[in-house]
Amino acid sequence: MDQSNLSFMKKLIINLLFLISVFAQKVYAQNSIPHLEGKGNQRFLVVEGKPFLVLAGELGNSSFTGTEYMKPIWPKVKQMNLNTILAPVYWELIEPKEGQFEFDLLDELILEARRQEIKLVLLWFGSWKNSMSSHVPAWIKQNQTKYPRAKDEKGQSQEILTPFSENNLQADIRAFTTLMKHLKTFDGKAQTVIMVQPENEIGMLPSARDYHLLANELFMKDVPAELTDYLKKNKENLVPEFLNIWRKNGFKTKGNWNEVFGEGYRTDELFMAWYFAKFTGKLAEAGKAAYPLPMFVNAALIRAGKVPGEYPSAGPLPHLMDIWKAGAPAIDFLSPDFYTPDFEHWCNLYIRQENTLFVPEHRFDATVAAKALFAIGHYGAIGFSPFSIESTPNPEKEEIGKAYHLINQLSPMLAQYRGQGMIDGVLLEKDKVLSTVVLGDYEFSFKNSYSLGWEAGATKSEWDSGGALIIQTGKNEFYIAGSGIVVTFKNWKKREKTVGILKNEEGVFENGDWKVIRHLNGDQTHQGRHIRISHGDYSIQRLELYDYE
Repeated sequence: MDQSNLSFMKKLIINLLFLISVFAQKVYAQNSIPHLEGKGNQRFLVVEGKPFLVLAGELGNSSFTGTEYMKPIWPKVKQMNLNTILAPVYWELIEPKEGQFEFDLLDELILEARRQEIKLVLLWFGSWKNSMSSHVPAWIKQNQTKYPRAKDEKGQSQEILTPFSENNLQADIRAFTTLMKHLKTFDGKAQTVIMVQPENEIGMLPSARDYHLLANELFMKDVPAELTDYLKKNKENLVPEFLNIWRKNGFKTKGNWNEVFGEGYRTDELFMAWYFAKFTGKLAEAGKAAYPLPMFVNAALIRAGKVPGEYPSAGPLPHLMDIWKAGAPAIDFLSPDFYTPDFEHWCNLYIRQENTLFVPEHRFDATVAAKALFAIGHYGAIGFSPFSIESTPNPEKEEIGKAYHLINQLSPMLAQYRGQGMIDGVLLEKDKVLSTVVLGDYEFSFKNSYSLGWEAGATKSEWDSGGALIIQTGKNEFYIAGSGIVVTFKNWKKREKTVGILKNEEGVFENGDWKVIRHLNGDQTHQGRHIRISHGDYSIQRLELYDYE
């Protein structure tokens, strides 16, 4: 090889090595911070290089007040086996004067969480918190000319910043981006903060849409091509509630909002959803450019019989998923906040469109332990979080802590078998005393353990919730964890066979190893006919089945 060719080859190799290095650095940068992996709604959160289930509790809304307030809360967090706290961050406290940022309170929280070995999910109470703009700084509240508010149909200003103002957007972006830059500098190495929620329970009240002049002008203009292009491209996959609105008006793709979707408050809500999504999407995009942590938005769910404006209209609700996906692609997933019944109904709606389930807020009631097991087992939820976790006077007695203890033990196994059709969960509520699961060759019938009749509490007029998750680890081997359940089995492939219990053990996982506490038989298995975990008892049982004629 002559000298010129040799020189060319050396330069080529150097350039290739440089490109490989740049690519490797980008991959390392992406993988070295908390991020989501997987496909569709089977994604999972990765923290410090390992799958991480968010076993959390959310602090009350006025808890961002420093070390003294948090001091008695940390022991409660530990007693309930939480690995994560969802904590609010108020715009008014971190930017009390325009351009002047103060992070002392946040830094105290991060440092103490780090010492306690607890992760944080930060909730940005920026432009909107529970629809209202209650947490924006005083210098924004007092300058309505520069930072305009939404108006109702009578022209009355609301305590809600209009999403149609560029000044409002840019002020929020500057604050949120500064926050994310600070997190990267202050916490990027330790990774105490693992996710961020931009805004909180966005929605328009008391009207279905904003009637500010800026909004009225856009409402009369053509529906943005960005949205109509999305509709045309995804017509066969739109959620049915949204598809039906569009279909009813003839699948139009040209014209203003009323012309494309028809007149009425449903169209008002679609209009607002698009511009709330655009605002929040731009905010998340700017924040991720500074520090690309996973980001999600949450929604206040619709109470029965309410119409847009009677509930927070246009938030990231399941019938508006397509609007939010099209308008805010920087948002990783949409999440439900539960203060309504029908947990299973709403979760089913939120896993559509390949949306990953995370329950960031649930009323702290007697059902949360069963629902945490069910959400993680059945839906592959990346986490669960009751609200106002610090409010309990007896954290050691809370059943959510007992459920979290089980889930934490099973976390490696849940990660190992995720997405393979080998994990499921059940929720047994007052109107659902039976749930059926099929794994491998076997059909499992879960009933509320009160159905046996002899358990204390069985005579109550309203039964407590039961819940469990089940993992298949071999052809005939299963682990069941939960409370308030009794389980029977069938071979659904070979129906002529009878299924028996070959072995039933109660135990714990210690450092990943199964340790048997007791071998169950006789009365505990009803002479080999079922397995049972009573209400109030949270345990893991290993089960081996066999077939006979």
